[in-house]
Amino acid sequence: MISTKGRYALRVLIDLADQGAGARVPLKDIAARQGISEKYLQHIVRTLVAGELLEGTSGKGGGYTLTRKPEEYVVSDVLELVEGTIAPVACLEKDAVPCERAATCKTLSMWKGFYERELAYFGSITVASLQEGQPINAGAAS
Repeated sequence: MISTKGRYALRVLIDLADQGAGARVPLKDIAARQGISEKYLQHIVRTLVAGELLEGTSGKGGGYTLTRKPEEYVVSDVLELVEGTIAPVACLEKDAVPCERAATCKTLSMWKGFYERELAYFGSITVASLQEGQPINAGAAS
């Protein structure tokens, strides 16, 4: 399940994209528009800044801004950054310890197939497409 961190991170990026290129937006403004606790958003934007998806400046005229164009933000990258992983099972996570049951696991191919479709689907959606309200084709990853 995608947590509120993943969902809110996408909302922050879309909100900043809506403000225009180069706009420095105070977190309190984003929190007010999105109806999300500013304190909770602080944790999320810290992760987005560390992942170089946002740039933050403090002081007068400070705030947060996108580090790239909205069409260069891929949803799968954002979710993997803030969620840690979107793998459906632990053995498919990045740098996972090899599973001792992998050779005999009758469900592993199912989980791999699901994860590949999940990554392909979220990898085909950008912040720009979400910002523009473009219809997302659920069959795009098939």
